[in-house]
Amino acid sequence: MTDALKRLSDEGVAIWLDDLSRKRITSGNLAELIDQSHVVGVTTNPSIFQKAISSGDGYEQQLADLAVRKVTVDEAIRMITTADVRDAADILRPVYDTTDGQDGRVSIEVDPRLAHNTAATVAEAKQLAWLVDRPNTLIKIPATKAGLPAITEVIGKGISVNVTLIFSLERYREVMDAYLAGLEKAKASGLDLSLIHSVASFFVSRVDSEIDKRLDAIGTDEAKALKGKAALANARLAYEAYEEVFSSDRWNALEKHGANKQRPLWASTGVKDPAYKDTLYVVDLVAPNTVNTMPEATLEATADHGEITGDTVRGTYDQARAELDAVAKLGISYDDVVQLLEDEGVEKFEASWNDLLKSTEAELQRLAPTEA
Repeated sequence: MTDALKRLSDEGVAIWLDDLSRKRITSGNLAELIDQSHVVGVTTNPSIFQKAISSGDGYEQQLADLAVRKVTVDEAIRMITTADVRDAADILRPVYDTTDGQDGRVSIEVDPRLAHNTAATVAEAKQLAWLVDRPNTLIKIPATKAGLPAITEVIGKGISVNVTLIFSLERYREVMDAYLAGLEKAKASGLDLSLIHSVASFFVSRVDSEIDKRLDAIGTDEAKALKGKAALANARLAYEAYEEVFSSDRWNALEKHGANKQRPLWASTGVKDPAYKDTLYVVDLVAPNTVNTMPEATLEATADHGEITGDTVRGTYDQARAELDAVAKLGISYDDVVQLLEDEGVEKFEASWNDLLKSTEAELQRLAPTEA
């Protein structure tokens, strides 16, 4: 079952699980996935926590304790989510140790309501790093305009970061620039650069979902022939940008001081259109020094029938450019699409967080002791 996953790992793709719940931790499932399915990291987001905590499985006692203490709903959520991340980080600690800190990572996101507030994002990132208190944590910061200086500031303080919600090639270059600027700040402060790690989460499937919808509206044979191509093209050109930035003189100067490359992470890799093969955003995005964070269904599909044929990214850049150009010639604005996706991404995470606040508040009220 895991031959394809092993081949994927051997090609330099780190397999991370895009999911976490207390049940997954306590049942031994996460440890099993690490042991048997080559999983070497975990990502979380507000939607994942909303689903996990709303299911109620395993959270009752902690919620009851928090209700007795009369904590605020915001504090309750942070106590619950950081506990899960801390426990997952402990399970992944051996991977972290054997990979010199590159993998064995668990990501936790800053409050999505802070996505457009730089100072609050920095403060929240510092608080989360302190709360989880594990060296193999990554703090997720969204790649909004306000997030970019926050990335620099947080990296500059020696905190490892997962930059999330990247959709555009221009924004991705800004993210890499923010990371390098953060490393330069950390170096100026005398920090050990070898201890700072980062990934840049470049979202994939949502690009196809939006562009395919617009291609369907055009409806011509030419438009239909381009369906399912834009997301891969976009991601492949992101890898080209990564290769360029991390071979520059600016990077080389940092690498001499022990700095780690910020790996591209393919996010949103679950296929949303049933017309496409369910392993599309895994087998067609194989390249060295990348991460692919997968929902469990995608992980299982790859293990079962994923065809790993080697590097499927390098050497495709001209074709990728031609495909995005063809989409643009049909009147579909790339800039409009990626900005819409960023805005929607922030809004979706904020909505999930608000749902989580409401459901957790209801549980705290239900479990609160009655006054004598």
